[in-house]
Amino acid sequence: MTENEQQVAGLLLAAGGGRRLGGQPKALLAHRGRPLVEHAVGVLRAAGCTRVHVVLGAAAAAVRERAELGDCVLVENPEWAEGMGSSLRAGLDSLAGTTARAALVSLVDQPGIGAEAMRRVLAAYQDESSLVSAAYDGARGHPVLLGAAHWAGVAATATGDRGARAYLKEHRGALTLVECGDVARPYDIDTVADLAHLE
Repeated sequence: MTENEQQVAGLLLAAGGGRRLGGQPKALLAHRGRPLVEHAVGVLRAAGCTRVHVVLGAAAAAVRERAELGDCVLVENPEWAEGMGSSLRAGLDSLAGTTARAALVSLVDQPGIGAEAMRRVLAAYQDESSLVSAAYDGARGHPVLLGAAHWAGVAATATGDRGARAYLKEHRGALTLVECGDVARPYDIDTVADLAHLE
């Protein structure tokens, strides 16, 4: 295990209620025969994250019951309906006080982003001041690596469905972009039409 892998925790945001999917919680959508949240955890582990925190919200009890999440730390976000910002805050809060010096943040509804893209972003970690984002043809996307020095600032600006967007925009001079367009497709599973991306 490299030092990077020990110091960077995976943070999976999996609380969404799937409003545009007719209220199907995204974590429980079927992908390759298992809940999507299991697939997403597997990707973070394959990328090298030994500690993974999963933020749950919609149907949290059903996710705990139906998904095999092993030794992940499960974080319930009672304010999940407010949007991704509240889940990011809950996840970062759960990492405070651990040995993690950075969080590799991924979204449960982006199964087209695999371990190779995650590994590239993880490899750019240097210390707790690191701020790294995957890019797709130059445009910022996920995953995002947030060094611990940025957590308070991100939490203060994460509102509604904007996770770290405002913070990253404000600190773009410090942001390292890692091109991943050759190894990943950053689509979201947001609407019924998007379900075609699942296997």
